[in-house]
Amino acid sequence: MVVIVGIIVILGCALLPWAYHASDAPHSVASGLPLLKAFWMPTEYITIIGLGIGAMVIMAPFQVIKKVIGNALATLKGIPYSKKVYADLFMAMYELFMLGRKNGMIALEEHVSDPVSSPILSKYPSFIKNKEALEFFCDGLRPVIDGRIKADQLQSLMEVQIKATDHEGHEPIDVLTKVGDSMPGFGIVACVMGIVSTMGKLTQGTEVVGQSVASALVGTFLGIAAAYCFVNPIATNVTFLHGTKIDFLKCISSALVSFVKGAAPAMAIETARRGVSSDFRPSADELEELLKSTK
Repeated sequence: MVVIVGIIVILGCALLPWAYHASDAPHSVASGLPLLKAFWMPTEYITIIGLGIGAMVIMAPFQVIKKVIGNALATLKGIPYSKKVYADLFMAMYELFMLGRKNGMIALEEHVSDPVSSPILSKYPSFIKNKEALEFFCDGLRPVIDGRIKADQLQSLMEVQIKATDHEGHEPIDVLTKVGDSMPGFGIVACVMGIVSTMGKLTQGTEVVGQSVASALVGTFLGIAAAYCFVNPIATNVTFLHGTKIDFLKCISSALVSFVKGAAPAMAIETARRGVSSDFRPSADELEELLKSTK
């Protein structure tokens, strides 16, 4: 919703002052509103959007393009993490760690093999619904439970997975940023095409030529506006969203590594808490109350 508000602010601040100054009546925006139809040039929109889509198709595989679209739409929902989401994560991990400490790591096997049916994890829907984080958590515990790796090997294993996830997440961001950086150039292309078309209308009078030139210049305006008001800001927003996902995975990793190396469950959760962003990090007292509530 915040992105939609930003789009409305941009359009309002860009177009309403223009209507104000273009109006015939002094200090009247309403009389200038009909002049906004000058910005409705379908051919310019088709050219710029088409060039952007075409460039994206050329520079990225289809799987990455799907992620570009999905990530751009995800910005409309905002950051999916909150204090409540982190609280659910901490309580879920604490309960499992307590179970593993009392009954041995083998007691966690049923919860890891079928997390959706786990009586512990099912109490925390925000964690269950986050399939990527849930899979990351289970993949981290599974080889430890099976005895395939030692405790000191878990950290490097999880760091490799986080690095791969981070790299994969930046692929659509890079594509979106490059398309945004290209938009002013696409606007110039649309403008030049309009000027070329205008050259064939020089004998039709100044009014026709003036309208044709104005139409061409709208292409330049649209290209610049698309780059700096929409595409690049969305790419930055996607970067922030991706960063919060990586931070969530790092939180899981630090708790798991700490517990597997022998830390008490409460200390493992405290280790994870200290690495959480201040926007989502519960205080020490809040964490204590959360862990007490699991009992």
